[in-house]
Amino acid sequence: MSLTAIGPGTWFGEQDCDLDAFRTLVDRRTDPGDYPLAEGVEQDVLLYDSDRLRAADPRGVQSEWVRALMDGPGIVVLKRAFPDLTVVDRASAVFTAVIEQERAAGGARGDHFARPGANDRVWNALDKMAVRDPETFADYYANDMLALVAEAWLGPGYQITSQINQVNPGGAAQSVHRDYHLGFLTQDRAARYPAHVHRLSPVLTLQGAVAHCDMPVESGPTLYLPHSQKFGPGYLAWRRPEFVAYFTEHHVQLPLEKGDAAFFNPALFHAAGHNRSTDIRRMANLLQISSAFGRAMETVDRETVSNSVYPVLLRRRGEGAGEDWLRRVVAACAEGYPFPTNLDLDPPVDGLAPPSQADTVSRALSQGWSPERLAEELRAGAERRRI
Repeated sequence: MSLTAIGPGTWFGEQDCDLDAFRTLVDRRTDPGDYPLAEGVEQDVLLYDSDRLRAADPRGVQSEWVRALMDGPGIVVLKRAFPDLTVVDRASAVFTAVIEQERAAGGARGDHFARPGANDRVWNALDKMAVRDPETFADYYANDMLALVAEAWLGPGYQITSQINQVNPGGAAQSVHRDYHLGFLTQDRAARYPAHVHRLSPVLTLQGAVAHCDMPVESGPTLYLPHSQKFGPGYLAWRRPEFVAYFTEHHVQLPLEKGDAAFFNPALFHAAGHNRSTDIRRMANLLQISSAFGRAMETVDRETVSNSVYPVLLRRRGEGAGEDWLRRVVAACAEGYPFPTNLDLDPPVDGLAPPSQADTVSRALSQGWSPERLAEELRAGAERRRI
């Protein structure tokens, strides 16, 4: 997947979502000869022996992984990534305690691509484990394979977030999707970003999952479509019924053992599987690792800016200012992106993402809120997004 290729146009549209072109791209075999450090290929997915990699040249390993994630199948599975399973078990005990506490407290546990309540989801699991059990946190995140693959894809200064997904017996599968960033936008909003942003979005994030129990196929380990990350308009295609049907027919599903880890390009078509077992609570630590460059240069108190400018916007709207004029000013004063947020307090229960600050200001304008009400809503939103 060339990051510099312009392709047929500056923007992707529905007309670019050609299933035949997609089929040609993904209907290929992963050649093990292209990846000499891999132990093998299973269902076109590269399998690596972490013990062997620990004795190899780190830069050579990272170079091979970059090729695999960018231009190869888009996914690597690291067997025995966590060689000390007692560390995994200690972390599982912390996560289970959090699940039980939050289940007892009640409330909807939203999921991005599955029905709320279909599984046990722990948001912000990174800081919850650090506060509950810092010793376990340190032993867990000292893992060398995690750091090696994160720096391979993102370079130094990466930022880790963690979410626990426990799919209980009978738990339904997720819908096929691509992931953060563009994967969390609606179809219309994703189409507003130019094609080069669609190509760049996958290199801002690395997706990972650590198996906290043995995961035979009947327990529903993640479904993947190798090579699908290379389809340029994929962020517009994954919701289309013909692409969903193709994924349903052609996906692969690999069993994992406790301590294994899978890392994949966030543009890879994937979905958590249906747990058809009767007794396996399939727990995975979902790691979303972000580039250090995903932040602005300056900090801006956009809540204060929005409150200061809103009376002007309200008055100008009453004087006949057009929607485009209002939108441009809102974009300059309010935060237009809803992440990062505290997903415990600000869950995506009614969609893929909670409303952004700019969404709130735009809603206030359209409904004629008073400045006092907007201030209250912005303050409440800031509290929901607090760390």
